[in-house]
Amino acid sequence: MPANRFGVGWTVHGDGRPPAPGVCVRPDERLAWPLTIGLGMQHVVAMFGATFVFPTVMGLDANLAVMMSGLATVLFLVLTKGKVPSYLGTSAAFVGAVAAIRAGGGDTPAVLGAIVVSGLVMAGIGLLVHFTGPQVIHRLFPPAVSGAVVLLIGFNLAPVVAHTYWPQDQWVALATTAVVIGASALLRGVWARIAIFLGLLFGFVLSWILDLLTGPLTGPDATGVETSHLRVDLSAVAAADWFGLPHLQSPDFHTSAVLLALPALVALIAENTGHVKAVAEMTGTDLDASMGRAIAADGLATAVSSAVGGAPTTTFAENIGVMTATRVYSTAAYWIAAAVAVLFGLCPKFGALVAATPGGVLGGITVVLYGMIGLMGAQIWITNRVDFTDQVNLLSIAVGTVMGIGGVSLRLSNSFTLTGIALGTIATLLTYHLLRLCVHERTPGGRAPAQDGAASPERQHAHR
Repeated sequence: MPANRFGVGWTVHGDGRPPAPGVCVRPDERLAWPLTIGLGMQHVVAMFGATFVFPTVMGLDANLAVMMSGLATVLFLVLTKGKVPSYLGTSAAFVGAVAAIRAGGGDTPAVLGAIVVSGLVMAGIGLLVHFTGPQVIHRLFPPAVSGAVVLLIGFNLAPVVAHTYWPQDQWVALATTAVVIGASALLRGVWARIAIFLGLLFGFVLSWILDLLTGPLTGPDATGVETSHLRVDLSAVAAADWFGLPHLQSPDFHTSAVLLALPALVALIAENTGHVKAVAEMTGTDLDASMGRAIAADGLATAVSSAVGGAPTTTFAENIGVMTATRVYSTAAYWIAAAVAVLFGLCPKFGALVAATPGGVLGGITVVLYGMIGLMGAQIWITNRVDFTDQVNLLSIAVGTVMGIGGVSLRLSNSFTLTGIALGTIATLLTYHLLRLCVHERTPGGRAPAQDGAASPERQHAHR
């Protein structure tokens, strides 16, 4: 079987040295192995913060999540035949759904089961896209709808910050937020890409210094119970082994939990679609034929990871930033990054250190992360010039976002209630497509307005 069947047959770019200005290293090329290993490590650093922060806030095993992210990356590279360079880190799209599942009494197996089913559904959608073309996604989730869903996924998490993490240590949370903001805005290159990681390190050190200077903190813990405790407790880190297998956990399946998790697929599909388009533009390659494979691969990786207790996965914008800065798109670097992540996951001491992250530090990080997730929805609207003078767009977005962010509930039976992200997504989808159908029927000649959610050419001209 040819070596490049799985995207592992690389040719050496030039003489193996870094590319000349304006020249890029294609996915099927590589630099000299020492340079490739260094680039792989750089990708690990870029994805590191979010990949273990998000499992932590979802109550999942961060050690296992990091290890499975490496294996998920391998699966992605193989299924896309090495044509789409990407690292699959932990997805933030499910954080709101997980919070809702746990608030409704669901445990970790129920969370895992919901994510497994969602991943399999996404894999099926990817296969559909592969055989029918990416236009099916654009018709079902036009920018007006996908932007609204991504926005409510992020902003729906605001109460989690306000009521769970921030109260644990408000001053550490505030200082950590300031560091993340400052690092993101003032630093350049890869340093700006690891602003979350830098904020985490700062918060850890600040909490440790405060413990030395002021002693134990009296305040709520992660469960909201008032206790007197140290901000940083490293006893579990000292007791953990340097090498060992993470704790695996089996999923449990509940329809109500699955319905809460499915809306996250809108964000995942949007992320994968954007990632493939970005790589295509940067490398000057037509990757439309790989769109379905990328979506299916991410869905399958999410299902496999969660089936053993890991976290959901997604393509990472952080790695797009590294590729843009270095102009090296070689998938060889991602194989290195995947191997390094697996090694991290096999170190229980690392997992114990992640689990010891103070609540105030998580509060400072999540207040930035959750807001940025929400604003990605607004970015989708802006990029696609969604027309808010179009009543179909305006009404569907207004109804869905208020229902989703405001926590509106719709009781369907004594044992099943739609609320939050799930209700907001369904409301947005149904309102948009039903209104668009009505407008189509009322339009003379049956000519429907553009389905992409953007302004019509006539309106765009009028706005200029």
